[in-house]
Amino acid sequence: AKLGKSLYMDKSLSKDGKVSCNTCHRLDQHGVDGLEFSIGTDNQLDKPFNTPTTFNSVFNFVQFWNGRAKDLAEQAKVPFFNPKEMGLSPELLLQKVNSNEDYVKTFKKLYGEVTVENIALAVAEFEKTLITPNSPFDRYLNGDQNAISAQAKKGYKDFKANGCISCHQGQNIGGNMFQKIGIFEEYPNQEDLGRYEITKREVDKMVFKVPSLRNIAKTAPYFHDGSIPTLDACVQFMAYYQLGKFLDQETVDNIVAFLESLTGEYHDK
Repeated sequence: AKLGKSLYMDKSLSKDGKVSCNTCHRLDQHGVDGLEFSIGTDNQLDKPFNTPTTFNSVFNFVQFWNGRAKDLAEQAKVPFFNPKEMGLSPELLLQKVNSNEDYVKTFKKLYGEVTVENIALAVAEFEKTLITPNSPFDRYLNGDQNAISAQAKKGYKDFKANGCISCHQGQNIGGNMFQKIGIFEEYPNQEDLGRYEITKREVDKMVFKVPSLRNIAKTAPYFHDGSIPTLDACVQFMAYYQLGKFLDQETVDNIVAFLESLTGEYHDK
C-alpha cells in the first residue's frame, strides 16, 4: 500500500508531469476535487463524468459510473492511459516507473517486476486503505443514541419511508447495484447514456452505478455529470425523477441532516 500511495501521489506519471491520481481524487478532499469535471493533462476537461470518490471505493461492486471495471486493479489502469486524464501509453508509463530506482527496487521485492498490471495492483492496494469508518451514523447504529441529532434521526426514517434505501443500502449505503436515472421523468442530460455505452442493450440506457452516500456532504457537486451543486437539490431531484413525488421542505431538510451524519473519519496512514 505504501508503494501504491507513492504512485497515487506521483505527478511525473502523466504526460505533462502535472497530474497524479491525487490531482482529481484528493486525499484532503474526501477523494474528489470538488469540480464539475476534473482537469487532466494539458488542461483538458475530463467530460462527461464527474469524478467519483476513491474513498470507500473498495466496497463498490464495480468501478466507474458505468461499471466498466470489475475491481480497483482494473480501474487503476484506466486513468494512466486516458488521453484526457494522465495521457500516457503503456510503454511511457513503464519507462517513467523504471526510471525511478526506489520504485524498481520495491516492485522487485513485492511483485518481481514492473508491469502495467503490477502498477495497477499497487495503486489498488493503496486505494483499499481509503476507508472512512466511524461516522456519526455508524456510531448511532452501534448503539450511541446521541451520535446524531433528532433531525438526522427523522431524516433516517424519511430516507427509509420514501424508498431511498431501496438503492442506497448495505455497508457503503450504495455502490452495490446499477439503476436507471430518470424513471418518472427523463433525465435532462443525455450526453452519456451510461451502461448502454458498454453493453449497447436498450435496457441499459441511462443506467449508472448507484453511488455510495458515505461522505456525501463533502463530495459536491453531485450525480454522474456533476450537475447538481447541493444536497438539498439532490434530494428533491431524486424524489421527483426516481420516485415521482415532491417532498416538502421539512422532509428534505431532515434527509439532508441524515446525509450529513454519514461523514466518516479518514486517517492518512
